[in-house]
Amino acid sequence: MTDGTPGNTGWFEGVEPGDVAAAAAAIREGSAERPRNWPAEAVETGFADDESAYYETLKEATIEAADAGVTEREQADDQQLIHAVRSMDDCERTANELAERVAEWAGTRFSEAGTGIEYARELATREPADTTERPLIGLARRVADLADEAAVLRRHVESTAPDIAPNLSALAGPVLAARLISLAGGLESLAKKPSGTVQVLGAEDALFAHLQGSAPSPKHGVIYTHEYVSGTDPDERGSAARALAGKLTIAARIDHYSGDRRPELDAELDERIATIRSRGEQ
Repeated sequence: MTDGTPGNTGWFEGVEPGDVAAAAAAIREGSAERPRNWPAEAVETGFADDESAYYETLKEATIEAADAGVTEREQADDQQLIHAVRSMDDCERTANELAERVAEWAGTRFSEAGTGIEYARELATREPADTTERPLIGLARRVADLADEAAVLRRHVESTAPDIAPNLSALAGPVLAARLISLAGGLESLAKKPSGTVQVLGAEDALFAHLQGSAPSPKHGVIYTHEYVSGTDPDERGSAARALAGKLTIAARIDHYSGDRRPELDAELDERIATIRSRGEQ
């Protein structure tokens, strides 16, 4: 809505009564510096017959505006990346779980039964010898298909994450960057979090246990998978995790608010980790 300057009568100015789409657009795009008696002005200008009709129109328009906002947000690039990385993780987890089932089942049928997804792939190439083997081999084929789909999704994440969050992807790697965005609920949400929160994203259960007094404070969450944390001496991993989380937080903020690539972040992180690791070697 507008601020009531001469000729401006509110969000409904220029909107035809009954045109809910136009009203929703006016609500989403408009603004007001101060409140005014909008219902009365709507009646005075002929937009609504009475205040009840005004509020009914306002209700319809705000619901449509909210729906449009949600749709736009869900279709945003970072939200699409979240769906992709979560789907990838679901496919990988399910494939591994079913591969264990295939191995256990195959152990009752074949003396040379193996384990893991690779064995499921091997089994999937066989032709069933009888009706009893058919469901087992069918399941093995589903495992192979899921593993293949996970690989396709991983390639998609690796190719799209650098466009959405170039600095975060450079520092964390595309997949870890996508997981951090997913855990935060979006790039904007991640950019607004303090580095201490970014450090323990993915370790919520351990953090809650710590807050309840039944466990020590977690030193890291999903960023443990980064080589700069997992590859550092255990005594120095806390420091490495803090250094990494600090730079990832800065990277996320740059990606969200400006989007330009800052290679100096990489060099600063490399130098900081080298210093931390050198302490562990002394």
